[in-house]
Amino acid sequence: MLVRNTTKGRVVQRDAELIEDILSKFIGLMFSAKQKKALIFKFDKEKVIALHMLFVFYPIDVLFLDKGKIVVDKKENFKPFAFYNSRKKAMYAVELQNEAIKKSKTGVGDKIEF
Repeated sequence: MLVRNTTKGRVVQRDAELIEDILSKFIGLMFSAKQKKALIFKFDKEKVIALHMLFVFYPIDVLFLDKGKIVVDKKENFKPFAFYNSRKKAMYAVELQNEAIKKSKTGVGDKIEF
């Protein structure tokens, strides 16, 4: 699955997987050697999303999207063993390779497709 910024006409990441079940959301990228694909976490409703980087040994970027898939918050260079709460309510958290946000010039207000 492709993650694309339709506002800027850029690919954010080429390979992505949609995660909806609770166990996969909990495990996420923990104990993985290196992130190969984006993980798209879908929640039942918009809410402040709390993420952790426990047992993830490399930095990542994260986009937080509302139900219309508009970027409402972003976290670049999310470091191992750190915590972050989205600043606004979101329905999706998209975990990307580090620097994907910078390379695609994705910002708050941009529309994302996958």
